[in-house]
This record gives sequence, C-alpha cells and structure tokens, in this order.
Amino acid sequence: AAAVVLDVRTYVRGVADSKVLTALARERAFGRIRHVALACEVAMVSPADIDRINIHQASLLAMRQAILALSPAPDFVLVDGFAIPGLPMPQRAIIGGDRKSRAIAAASIIAKVTRDRLMHDLHARDPRYGFDQHKGYATAAHLAAVSRFGYSDEHRRTFRPPSLFDTVT
Repeated sequence: AAAVVLDVRTYVRGVADSKVLTALARERAFGRIRHVALACEVAMVSPADIDRINIHQASLLAMRQAILALSPAPDFVLVDGFAIPGLPMPQRAIIGGDRKSRAIAAASIIAKVTRDRLMHDLHARDPRYGFDQHKGYATAAHLAAVSRFGYSDEHRRTFRPPSLFDTVT
C-alpha cells in the first residue's frame, strides 16, 4: 500500500487510475509523483501476516502503516474504498477513489509500480513462477506453476483457489 501527500496547487501529468494506465505510463507517472509529492510512503505486509490476519485486514494494516510513516503527516486522509481503523487523523473513504482523487490515484500508481518492481525481483530470484508476467495475480499460468512447484516463501498458504484442487502443500 502507498500513501501520497500532494500540494493541491500542483498538477502531476499522467496521474490517473492506475488500472487504466499502461505499465510504461505508470512508470513515468511514478517518477513525476515522487518528484513533486510533499510526502510518499509504501508499506508491505508479509505473506505470513496476511495468512494470520486475512487479506482485507492486511491491506488496511499496510495502508495505516504507510499513512503513519508520512512526514509531514497529513491533516486529513482520503482512502480508496474502506475507512482505516486506528488513524489519529480524520479520513474519508471514497468508493472508486482512484478515479475521483489525484492523491488516491497517485498512491495507487506508487503502490502498483512498487509491486511490479518487486515481482520482477522475485522472478529474477526464482523464474519458475513467472512473477514478472502475472504480478501475483492468480492467472492460469501462475496456478499451474504453484501446482507444479508448490508454494514459494512469497506465497500465501491460505490462498487456495479451487483450481489447485488442494494439491499444493
């Protein structure tokens, strides 16, 4: 998860919902965002912690950690989707926020580019799983690799789609 503080008077070219941008457009926007952001932080939760607390709670935890790491701290937080428990500052959850808020869209871009870079690093360490192609999504190729090779240290053990037929240990 990422958190970004932008000056409301600063326009950042290329910032839009990360899901509608190409990988190249996200990379370009990433650099622009990092250059002009007043603050920018990324937080990650380990696969073991995700297994322990569930994916939703882990997402909220990562968002809270990223926000609390910001310096300067924001006076007010806009959040994509769900309110984040335990924030010491006021917040507003916005469904579809990455299409409605520049700061949420910027955070989405920072998070997705960081994730993609991590997936490329994981692929370089162990190419059997094709992390560079599926970026951690449960594509047919990813599920086939997990079925063939078992889980890596980077896989959540609680993610067991029916297509694996519980053959993975």
